[in-house]
Amino acid sequence: MAYYGNLALRPERKPQETVQPVRHKEKVIRRRQLPLGEKLLYLFTIAVCVIVACLILNRYAQLYQMNRHIQEMNRQYEQTTVQMKEMQREVERLKDPQLIMNKAKAMGMVQIDPRGITVSENGNAVAMNTKK
Repeated sequence: MAYYGNLALRPERKPQETVQPVRHKEKVIRRRQLPLGEKLLYLFTIAVCVIVACLILNRYAQLYQMNRHIQEMNRQYEQTTVQMKEMQREVERLKDPQLIMNKAKAMGMVQIDPRGITVSENGNAVAMNTKK
């Protein structure tokens, strides 16, 4: 018979034997917390690793900076070498006795004695006094 909310039509239940299932005691495994000493040991280990990593990174930064400085010094050295070579060529060009004589004449100077100034083999100019 269908039960539609009318209590008079509801069949009575027979009391059932309630059988409690037998429970076996299961071991509940609880995870213990770490002791304070072990926590501190882990914390100290992590701190040491972080410090070592910072030191290594700092050293790499110093090496990078030193390498940049060396490259800059090499670049300056090369520029100075090029300038020095140019200056040396200019010195060689200006050492020419004919050029010196032409510039002196252009400035209004006159030569007193044609043998008055000579250039030696080592490049030094020597004034010779022929008056006695």
